[in-house]
Amino acid sequence: MKRSDRPSRLETSVRCTAIAVLVAASASVALAQDDAKIKAGLEIWKSSGCADCHGAFADGDKQRDEAPTGANLRTSRLDTATLKQTISCGRPGADMPAFDEGAYQVRACYGKPLGPAPDNLYPAPRTLSPADIDLVIAYLQARIIGRGRITRDECLAYYAGDLDSSCDDIK
Repeated sequence: MKRSDRPSRLETSVRCTAIAVLVAASASVALAQDDAKIKAGLEIWKSSGCADCHGAFADGDKQRDEAPTGANLRTSRLDTATLKQTISCGRPGADMPAFDEGAYQVRACYGKPLGPAPDNLYPAPRTLSPADIDLVIAYLQARIIGRGRITRDECLAYYAGDLDSSCDDIK
């Protein structure tokens, strides 16, 4: 290759800058999409009875005394597949309801053939579509799983200004 056939430093610099701008723009779009998923997952968490057992911040501090005590997900290390199976299929005999509207009958659970749901499943307050379950998982993985203690910023984000005083005790 002759020297005249090679791109100049200026051309190379312009190309690199253009690539960096495209990568940054793509990352911004992906971040905005992820943020929208996380917010949607939080709204489903709030409206589906999850906090009744796990607590608003998924720390096991349930919101309803008559509800079973859910696991502290903030200290959990559950992966995506385990979260999906547990939320979708519940945990028979362990007070975790099956939230997937097609669990056991349309979509197999725990490697068992399709059939009726087990008798010892805690009743779900409502069922969710697989897409809704994926949104809850996106929320849990972004804001809950492995996070440890609740921060004031997390509290304020959860209540979105509705009950700011609820976060006064959190530092």
